[in-house]
Amino acid sequence: MAISISLVLLLTILAVIFLRNGGLKISHALVCALLGFLMASTSMAPTIHDGIGATANLVSSLHP
Repeated sequence: MAISISLVLLLTILAVIFLRNGGLKISHALVCALLGFLMASTSMAPTIHDGIGATANLVSSLHP
């Protein structure tokens, strides 16, 4: 749960930065948001969620 909230927050911040710099148009942001909602309702959602979780575990286990 904490990972998905952090990821949503990070992606929201990136989208706002891109919108302010002109690199992302509002229409593009809406398409990306709709794609995310549609992907969440497909059968691929658990696989994507597991992949993000595995990547987060890998990154958190790294010690510089």
